[in-house]
Amino acid sequence: MGKRIKVVYLGTWEKKYSRNRIIINGLKRANADVELFHIETVWNKKTHKTKLSKIRIILDLIKSYFLMIYYFFKIRTYDYIVIGYPGWFDVPLTWLLNKFRPGKLVFDSYFSIYDSIVNDRKSVRAKSLYARLLFFTDKICCRLADIILLDTDEHINYFVNTFKIRKNKFIRVFIGADDKIFYPKKRKKKNKRFKVIFHGKFIPLQGLSYIIEAAKLLEKQDIEFEIIGDGQLKEDIVKLSKKLNTNNIHFTDFVPVTELPGLLFKADVGLGIFGDTEKAKRVIPNKAFEILAMKLPLITGDSPAAREVLENKKHCILCKMADPDALAKSILLLKNNPLLRKKISINGHRLFRERFSVNAIGRDLKKTLVCLCNKKDL
Repeated sequence: MGKRIKVVYLGTWEKKYSRNRIIINGLKRANADVELFHIETVWNKKTHKTKLSKIRIILDLIKSYFLMIYYFFKIRTYDYIVIGYPGWFDVPLTWLLNKFRPGKLVFDSYFSIYDSIVNDRKSVRAKSLYARLLFFTDKICCRLADIILLDTDEHINYFVNTFKIRKNKFIRVFIGADDKIFYPKKRKKKNKRFKVIFHGKFIPLQGLSYIIEAAKLLEKQDIEFEIIGDGQLKEDIVKLSKKLNTNNIHFTDFVPVTELPGLLFKADVGLGIFGDTEKAKRVIPNKAFEILAMKLPLITGDSPAAREVLENKKHCILCKMADPDALAKSILLLKNNPLLRKKISINGHRLFRERFSVNAIGRDLKKTLVCLCNKKDL
């Protein structure tokens, strides 16, 4: 069973977010002693649809800080105190509180809020005051933490080079997928048409415009596309589909995560990301792991991050990013080669079980934390 360690989650992390659930459940399955002190706030309620006033957010933040202090002094001991995603607001206070205890502060940054909003989504001008504030938020949170969790080595290198953080503070923890929700089933009958599926947020790194253009190239190949999701670029993507007059794409709004496996189960191929942003080269998205977990053939962008763990034509098809022609050829390759589809679906699922399942992620993270537990200088 190995050495037990005490891990405490404290703060305003999102309870239902897969990143948090997978790590927490993984650590529990790895025989870590995990204690949760979660604080619900107006900004982490998924059901909250209206725009929040600044006063409401500030008041809620103050309330959450008082609750964090109260919960902290109810905790007796711990080896690690973890700030789960999204925890940027929680790190400074937890750092101060942690001075009263000998444990180490772990920040699950997951990604850079500066990189995501300023560079990838371009929602904020790069030289604006807001952008500088986001940059400072990333940097100070990483400086205060003893350990930082990120999803790929490419992401770690970005943090090291951009925010000047020591590399030995980082632990790579893959995103993975919840294998109680995403798991393979035997298909009873085949689709009449070859079906390709995409699910996710409509943001730049996904490369949805290239998927639409690839679908147009494949209109005469008896292939249908289902695109599930919503977000920043939804209107632009739908307009592009209409402009190209595509007749083989069906758009579906976001569905609850528990309903996704039923939709993926009906597909022949699942798509990852294909965007031309720098962030797209640094991440392996949730959907890729969910597709592997479903034992569904995966096509995703050929990026440095993907090549950290995925081999082309063994675990998936790695396709040139931002290239609709290359994507169309990759889809046709799998459509016309059922043996290759079977091979990569089997190998991809085996890799998922070995490295990206809840058990694997919890096992690997606990092993690393145990090794670090007695080191004073991280």
